[in-house]
Parts: sequence; structure tokens; C-alpha cells
Amino acid sequence: MSGKHVAVLMGGFSSERPVSLSSGEACASALEGEGFQVTRVDVDRDVAATLSRLRPDVVFNALHGPFGEDGTIQGILEYLEIPYTHSGVLASSLAMNKSLAKKVAAASGMPVAAEKVMSRFDIGNQHPMKPPYVVKPVREGSSFGVVMVQEDQSHPPQIIGSSEWRYGDEVMVERYIHGREFTCGVMNGEALGVTEVVPVGHAFYDYDAKYAKGGSKHVIPAEISPKIYQKIQSLAVMAHQVIGCRGVSRSDFRYDDRFSEEGELIWLEVNTQPGMTPTSLVPEMAAHAGYTFGDLVRWMVEDASCLR
Repeated sequence: MSGKHVAVLMGGFSSERPVSLSSGEACASALEGEGFQVTRVDVDRDVAATLSRLRPDVVFNALHGPFGEDGTIQGILEYLEIPYTHSGVLASSLAMNKSLAKKVAAASGMPVAAEKVMSRFDIGNQHPMKPPYVVKPVREGSSFGVVMVQEDQSHPPQIIGSSEWRYGDEVMVERYIHGREFTCGVMNGEALGVTEVVPVGHAFYDYDAKYAKGGSKHVIPAEISPKIYQKIQSLAVMAHQVIGCRGVSRSDFRYDDRFSEEGELIWLEVNTQPGMTPTSLVPEMAAHAGYTFGDLVRWMVEDASCLR
């Protein structure tokens, strides 16, 4: 594949544009180091015309958020018949809808938290479920719009129903899971290492904890029992398969071991376009497995195809 022309899609117009630009630049530079001819494409509404003009051999999709990882750009690439990285139309669309992805996962035996989907305007001043709970936009990534409601709060945060809210009118209200945060990547259908994510100075793994330098501590391999470690790996592979993911994915979990050694392990979601920034988790997991960053992005390009 060396010498092949790879168009790296980055930027775009979702809330995650800054993260995508960082991911895209890191991947583009690494691909150039691997001998590929690389064109950086800051995606706009004319992306189909741009790609038709460039005619790359492969598209490396480094977009995040709506349009980039919800099946939309994947459909455009299928129409243009350009091989691309990561998951295809159906898996991307399904995974981006947190509630539908949970329903599919639960039907396959994945442990998930109780939730309900509702209009943000229907929450009002009454708790939609007993606190503590979490309110999430149904179709957003990078923890944008995530609101935690503590046990001692008398009513839901008013931001959810206000004009300041910009994450869509449909929200998912989900039971809050106490405990520790774990994540596990899947590459080529096999689990990578399990990482514990410990936010530093943040109540939970929010946007700043994810992407700001020093915002979180990543412990890999995670310091948990071999049984739970292997269970997380097994569930990450299972989620990858039942959602229909391709290439690289990453599943997030919460683990509450306050009351028993076995604890409660809950699958939260699968990310079909994991971040590829300098602070991102999947590149760290790949490095732990012996892959350089160049090895990782090269493999992703070699794995690219249509009809994913």
C-alpha cells in the first residue's frame, strides 16, 4: 500500500471539530511517515465534489460526531465507491444512537443500565427517574451535553430545557452507575488491553478530561482482577460484533465493586470512531499491544473497504 493516495477527512462541522482536526493531523503525519501520499481534507458541504476531484485510493475517516460517524459520510463514500476506514453505514448509524445501540446490545445479553428516551422539554421540574441519574443527548459524542444529577438535587438542571441547550431535543435519561471507568479497544476483531480512566480534577470523564493535557490518568493494563479484565475484553468484542463494527472500535464500561467482589459491570456504549489525538486511548492500547502509531494507522488503511 505504500505510495497509495490517502485522503484524511478531518474537521467537519460537528461539536467535535477541534478533536477531529487534532486526530486527522496526527493520522496524516503518521501515514506520511509510512510512505503514503496524503491529502488533508477539512470537510465541508462540498466534500463529495472534493473527493470526486481528488480520487484517492483510500479515505481515512478522522471525523467525529454527527455527519462523520453516524453513517452519513459513510453513505457518501459508498456512493463514490472509495474504500474507507472504520465502520460502515449501518453500524455507524446504530452506534451513534445511544438508545438503539443499547437495545441491540441488551438483546444480545450485554449488561446495560436502565434508561428512558424523552423530549428534553418533558423533563421540566420533576425528576424523570430517581436520582442519581445521567442525562445524555441521544446522538452526540465526546461527552458533549452530558449532565449528572446527584442524589441531593431537588429538581433536574434547568439547562436541559433552556435555549442554551444545543444538542438536540431528544435525550436519554440513564441510571447513574457508581464506581470506576474502564475502556477497551477492539482491532481486527480482537480485544486490545483494558484501560482504567481516572479523571483528574473532574467529576466524570467529560470533554476536558478526555482531551485536555493532564485531564485524566490512563492506567493500562487496568489494575483489576483477571476475571473482570477478561470479561471487559470479551464484552468489548461482543459489542463490536453485535453492532456490526469494522476496523477499530472502543467500548466504555462502568464497574461498581462497592458491595461485592464480583461487582456490577455495565457496558455504556461503543465508539466507532475512537479519538486518535496525542491523549487518546486507542493509540495507547495499540502501543501496549506492540503496535506503533504508524503500525496502527497503516493497518487501518490496509483494512479499508466499501460495503463495510
